[in-house]
Amino acid sequence: MTNTPVPTAAKASVFDPAELGPLRLPNRLVMAPLTRNRATADGVPTPLMATYYAQRATAGLIIAEASTPNAVGQTYPHITAIHRPAHVAGWRLVTDAVRAAGGRMFLQLQHGGRVGHPDTSGLTPVAPSPVALPETLHTPTGKQRAPVPREMSPDDIEEHIADFASAARRAIEAGFEGVEVHSANGHLLHQFLSRNTNRRTDAYGGPVEHRVRFAAEVVRAVAEAIGPERVGLRVSPGNTVNSIEEGDTEEIYPALLAALAGSGIAYLHIGYADPGRPVFRRIREEWPGTLIANPVLPKDRIPEDGGLAASEHLLAAGADLIALGRPFLANPDLVHRLRTGAPVNQVRDAYLMYVGGATGYTDYPALPESPVAG
Repeated sequence: MTNTPVPTAAKASVFDPAELGPLRLPNRLVMAPLTRNRATADGVPTPLMATYYAQRATAGLIIAEASTPNAVGQTYPHITAIHRPAHVAGWRLVTDAVRAAGGRMFLQLQHGGRVGHPDTSGLTPVAPSPVALPETLHTPTGKQRAPVPREMSPDDIEEHIADFASAARRAIEAGFEGVEVHSANGHLLHQFLSRNTNRRTDAYGGPVEHRVRFAAEVVRAVAEAIGPERVGLRVSPGNTVNSIEEGDTEEIYPALLAALAGSGIAYLHIGYADPGRPVFRRIREEWPGTLIANPVLPKDRIPEDGGLAASEHLLAAGADLIALGRPFLANPDLVHRLRTGAPVNQVRDAYLMYVGGATGYTDYPALPESPVAG
């Protein structure tokens, strides 16, 4: 089955239902992937995570936090993974809880590339080129200077493409409706796209048509493994997080879309989407399928309307679905609050987003009348 684009109505609302491949979504609000470091040390999701996601099951779609497709792809401590049977079993607890609460989930597949450290994974990070991240990294032994990654050989590239496909199969086994391939935020696939991290001179480096090849091959391999209607791709054009400098943003993404032409994948997800930027407008014009957009919201607070105005602005600009992160983190009943105009919770303490335990995770209050699980 191939994905059928969702037409955007002239006055579309985030509360309107939508179709995503074979899925019928009750609303157009997507819970964005939010890494919260609540897995075990070896990447197994925990029962606490099942509670957290089930609380937020009224989202039209949940995209679960970044999960690594192999051991060397691990970024930080207590990040989830999806390359061993224990990971599948842990995620199955989560998807069962969400499905029982009426929700639907995709899993984001993320490889850190140079954003990793041997103290965390036990392995030397790999990347398109041996260019170190010029930042320190959190590790189990404290903050450490990022090491110089090992340049991926052609065999490494083939193995990693196969690892992504295998991880996608495991995700389906774990009960997810699909997966989102992460090619954003300065991680491995984004490193291949960007000139400052990709200095290769082979078929995976140099002109944009070569730099998009790895991302396109990963997406196509994943689509072949589980069906294109179960696959999404996340990008963040122009985003400089993790010291990424694309260099030619306006050329990269049209080239990537061209490389994915005819793939039939379920959606394209733009992080930090600004409808006023030419690259957003061009992506919308050239992408024939469903477009998920993540609005740019203030970093220090959640807007009083929970991001509703920014979301509806993106819908009017051509997005089909809207991904919200921190508003869902602090408000398990976000859909109800936005629908009724109720006040929203603010994130209590950013530090609590990245430490273990229920505090700042599953203890955000829901309104008594809201239909949330837990």
